[in-house]
Amino acid sequence: MRLNVNGTAIQIDAEPDMPLLWALRDLAGILGPKFGCGIAACGACTVLVDGAPVRSCVMPVSQATGEIVTIEGIGTAGELHPVQQAWIDEQVSQCGYCQAGQIMTAVALLEANPSPTDEDIDKAFGGNLCRCGTYPRIRAAVKRAAGAPAGA
Repeated sequence: MRLNVNGTAIQIDAEPDMPLLWALRDLAGILGPKFGCGIAACGACTVLVDGAPVRSCVMPVSQATGEIVTIEGIGTAGELHPVQQAWIDEQVSQCGYCQAGQIMTAVALLEANPSPTDEDIDKAFGGNLCRCGTYPRIRAAVKRAAGAPAGA
């Protein structure tokens, strides 16, 4: 099976019903998406498929036919994605476990809506859980990445 991940075509040997998360982590060695719940309820495994956020723990790899982007595909150490920089500036991360999924959700939101309201942000992040409770900082980081003042 061929996947297009972070701009690179990769060949993997996977059963069609294998969750995309396991194909990425176990077969392709892409470790950014995390296993959290296995039932698409927490968002730790969120990746983008053709720009849309999906829960890779429940998506069969055979359905991932478009461009897959993981946290590894949005920036580099030398040139962070604006969302990654905003996450640092707003000191969002505590334990960090959910952050790849949170960041990928923010990237998708800002691609679809470059000026989200608080309600837009809340709706987009409704399925992303943060056990550390950094939701106010997540909102501030999304607004910072969108170019809005953090207190707006």
